[in-house]
Amino acid sequence: MDETKYWLWMSMVFGIGNPRIWEVVCLFEDVVEAYSSLSEEPDSFPLSAKEKDAVRKLSISAAEEHIAQCGKIGVSLAGYSSSDYPPQLRNIYAPPAVLYYKGNISCLIGTRTITAVGTRKASDYGIEAAYHVCSDLAKNGYVIVSGFALGTDITAHMAAVNKERPTAAVLGCGVDVDYPKPNFKYRDKILENGGVFVSEYPPGTPPLSQNFPKRNRILAGLGRAAIVFEASVRSGSLITADLAAEQGREVFCLPPADIFSNSFSGNIELLRSGAAPLYSVMDIMDYYAIGGPVDAEIRDTEYKGISSFAVRDILPKDDSITLDELKAIVKKVKPRKKQKTEPESEAEEAPQEKISIKNDDLRSEMTQIQQSIYDIISEGAIHADIIAEKLELDSSELMTELTELEILGAVRSLPGKMFEIIV
Repeated sequence: MDETKYWLWMSMVFGIGNPRIWEVVCLFEDVVEAYSSLSEEPDSFPLSAKEKDAVRKLSISAAEEHIAQCGKIGVSLAGYSSSDYPPQLRNIYAPPAVLYYKGNISCLIGTRTITAVGTRKASDYGIEAAYHVCSDLAKNGYVIVSGFALGTDITAHMAAVNKERPTAAVLGCGVDVDYPKPNFKYRDKILENGGVFVSEYPPGTPPLSQNFPKRNRILAGLGRAAIVFEASVRSGSLITADLAAEQGREVFCLPPADIFSNSFSGNIELLRSGAAPLYSVMDIMDYYAIGGPVDAEIRDTEYKGISSFAVRDILPKDDSITLDELKAIVKKVKPRKKQKTEPESEAEEAPQEKISIKNDDLRSEMTQIQQSIYDIISEGAIHADIIAEKLELDSSELMTELTELEILGAVRSLPGKMFEIIV
């Protein structure tokens, strides 16, 4: 029985990527039982008023209709318990209840997958390393997983395509959305070579900046290991690397070409933190050796039931646990925020110097046009239309660049198409 429509219903009720899905579903034998119990007696569960309202308003037919509409535009769905759902995602924190995909999702199942990430504004050394390493891996049967961004990501994807091998692009928008525009022309090549585009966001979802940090847990989870080719200390690649490490993945890191370059400051930080230096493709192949623990995980594709990282290993043996009890348990294991008292170093006493360093790192990640936009916004909060007029940019092109700057953490949007820098 395909349970995808029930997983979609859960996502529609609680929200995309919301851990609340798992706080509820893990209390039942399967998602069908969870749906039946919730839809028949929503008042019997400690749900919020908003959640109860969604349960009452959304019928399973709404999920069925959505699946049908996706099918009409060539987009498929895989629910958490489906045979076409990549098994390596099932034990990450708050796994996507549903994946939308276009292409051959089976390339991610029972195969040696590896996540490749790096900066959008990569150096020649970073690009060359990413291309040669990913090309050799693809040639040897590895599936490259990346984020379809400019720079390192698209280089990793095309390295696989040029070897006529599949590659997987994980998006922070709908799989049908033309983003980023410069890379859209490569989509057909990826699909023609057995690749796939995946997202937890439904078709038509724009590339909102808040989508990408959530996307990174999927990007990290789909690979059995991760490679960071080039990253500054503010790069989103470090977020992906941290998530991969938290998920029990090995993190490989390209040694920096220049230890004084901000472009490789993130690589240095990762290597100091215990990432494995990447000297050749053999370093990765040894990690994936046949008969090893990773090889055993790859071969184990059978669905064994609901198991979420958010609640795994902290549940008491009593199966009658209530949601209130579960929430209390989860709350207990959440790490407390560090209380800030006196400055721990001279760096904390010199905020102006820290801001200057931060801005240098930011600018190293920006394209020339993004630096021009950033400079204008630095003068004070400003309307997007005024920026477009000053730089003679098309509004759609400007919004794409502003989204990239939001992802970098350089600017933030305000109501009414206003933007300001983040200090």
